[in-house]
Amino acid sequence: MTASIAAQLIAASLTPDEYRALEEKSETRHEYCDGVSIPMTGGTSSHNQIGLNLIRLLDLDPPFTVFALDMRLWLPTYNHGTYPDLMVIEGDPSFSDGRRDEVLNPTLIIEVLSPSTADYDRTKKFSKYCSIPEFREYLLVAQEEPAIDRFWLGEDGDWRWRRTEGLTETCSIATGNLALPLSKIYRSVNF
Repeated sequence: MTASIAAQLIAASLTPDEYRALEEKSETRHEYCDGVSIPMTGGTSSHNQIGLNLIRLLDLDPPFTVFALDMRLWLPTYNHGTYPDLMVIEGDPSFSDGRRDEVLNPTLIIEVLSPSTADYDRTKKFSKYCSIPEFREYLLVAQEEPAIDRFWLGEDGDWRWRRTEGLTETCSIATGNLALPLSKIYRSVNF
């Protein structure tokens, strides 16, 4: 058995506290899924640029707080820790077990899609995010084309969907009542 396989087997039985302790020392981020620590791949230059552009556009005043990149989201229902690209919390952040690196209550979650994770982001991850009582809006931002899929929770409790495509279009979001021009989201991104 190679050292790599042995390390993976050991990692498969981590408690949340063991995962958190290892994550504090790790140079790479890992998603935690009910005992299993899964390494996250690095992003592309387009992924990075889109994320930076979105941070600039999400210039929200209180009561909103924007978290990006290295802030972990904990999903207690699923014993799951993950790192969305961006999160917006309305009101005070709730932290898991008094930690300052793990939030529980985003209103808006934004994921910049990667080919290897797009299906997961659209299905299983979205389903898990729906366990968050405060969660109301989800943006999936494409890298290969100027397109955003916006999901939002309607007043009737049903999720709705709208796709916005093209650099001349604008995606309006309820969180912070913002208009996000795709030309600005995709500024300096080459397709």
